[in-house]
Amino acid sequence: MKNNRTFLEKLLDGAEVEWKPLDEIFHLKNGYTPSKGVKEYWENGSIPWFRMEDIRENGRVLNTALQKVSESAVKGGKLFPANSIIIATSATIGEHALITIPFLANQRFTVLSLKSEYIDKFNIYFLYHYCFTLDDWCQKNTTMSSFASVDMNGFRKFPIPIPPLSVQTEIVRILDALTALTSELTSELILRQKQYEYYREKLLSFDSLEQLNSGGGEKKLIDVAKIKNGKDWKHLEEGNIPIYGSGGIMGYVDTYSYDKPTVLIPRKGTITNIFYLEEPFWNVDTIYYTEIDTTQILPKYFYHFMKTVDLTKLDTGSGRPSLTQAILNEIPIFVPSIEEQQRIVSILDKFETLTNSITEGLPLAIEQSQKQYEYYRELLLNFS
Repeated sequence: MKNNRTFLEKLLDGAEVEWKPLDEIFHLKNGYTPSKGVKEYWENGSIPWFRMEDIRENGRVLNTALQKVSESAVKGGKLFPANSIIIATSATIGEHALITIPFLANQRFTVLSLKSEYIDKFNIYFLYHYCFTLDDWCQKNTTMSSFASVDMNGFRKFPIPIPPLSVQTEIVRILDALTALTSELTSELILRQKQYEYYREKLLSFDSLEQLNSGGGEKKLIDVAKIKNGKDWKHLEEGNIPIYGSGGIMGYVDTYSYDKPTVLIPRKGTITNIFYLEEPFWNVDTIYYTEIDTTQILPKYFYHFMKTVDLTKLDTGSGRPSLTQAILNEIPIFVPSIEEQQRIVSILDKFETLTNSITEGLPLAIEQSQKQYEYYRELLLNFS
């Protein structure tokens, strides 16, 4: 007879899985921000104070914080215990991390610390992985007042499974192995991005001897490219031509504003968001396109060069970031021979493909690895 048992059923081998509400297993405490008005709280700090930025910068298993506070900032002298889980229950909802050291966290987080009677019943890393299920629940169960927050009554009742410790350990072993692969690929990507930026700066710097000896010269942007304004698109019909704004693609229309290789430079908003395009497009008034003199400069060289320019220093906006044509036209740009430009582009294109391409290179491998982890997490944690 065919064995139709799932992998999880085989792991359990008939063992019962007990369920308990979250607030029976954990102590629930709110994080807090020490008063910014008390200077001593924020000087010479030794107590890690976790915020959302820590998760974004350093991942979801953390043993150090980007910011520390002094011991005098700790309410009642008590820290949240090591091996607690923080989960965002207001503002940016449904993000969590496992903290492996005693700590504080800000008020966006609810801190989950195992009650003493449950410490021996759980592998804390099993609970860390299971909290992705809790993240999903939080995102679907919010209440609105001045800002979004999780339905805390439902949160406290969220059911947590208690499989045998041996099963928890095996699940953690499998999921940690998959997570390690993603972390390794991400670390490699960060290294490649730094290498790309290093070589881009080196190859495109004015004091590079390679460039100074290549028959080129210093010009202004206006000498090699004309900056053109975008236009309104609401009168156009829907089609397959992408519409670009300063944030990227906004939609699709049936006609184009330009169809030659170009570099898009934001006029307002996300002014550092430079795009290189070779296909027809439409651009709105928050982003310029450029008519490039290809007898002097390769469009892709122009793109790589513009990525080295700190456009934030050229911002003229009082509120929303803004760039004017007059200021952009004065940007100095070193233009070596076409042959030298081709050499530089060839080198930088290889780095950019490896670090930025979502259809090849490391970003694709990371996405595939993450999907594999999510697939097995769903498979291994589906106790219902």
